[in-house]
Amino acid sequence: FGLVSSQTQHFLASMLSDDEFVDDFLKTSSMRLAKRHQTFTSGLEEVGIKCLNSNAGLFCWMDLRPLLKEPTFEAEMVLWRLIIHKVKLNVSPGFSFHCVEPGWFRVCFANMDDETLEIALKRIRIFIQATEKKSDVTAKKRKQW
Repeated sequence: FGLVSSQTQHFLASMLSDDEFVDDFLKTSSMRLAKRHQTFTSGLEEVGIKCLNSNAGLFCWMDLRPLLKEPTFEAEMVLWRLIIHKVKLNVSPGFSFHCVEPGWFRVCFANMDDETLEIALKRIRIFIQATEKKSDVTAKKRKQW
């Protein structure tokens, strides 16, 4: 916690006063965010995870309701802990944003580079595949009973 140096303040003021730079920066940033959003949501769709439609932003809402053991916020917190501790991804449960329905998770895709994004998608794929296998085994056992 310290003051920003006057040299840094002057440098930032100069950058932000350059309309051409700001326009180019915003255009480039917007294109990168759109590409990252498309890559992330398409990757989620490949494993059956849907997201709320959006037209801008730094994050998306992914629908993990089918993974809940029951449709409660307690079950959402169990799933959240599993994702944090086993999958090693930092997602935010909808409960912390006052969502009215359990099972929605907020994921920020803007704060990672392309390589990190691919790693996150790979971890999600592995988690979903393992969850599906576990569900298949449980379903087979139920049929046997």
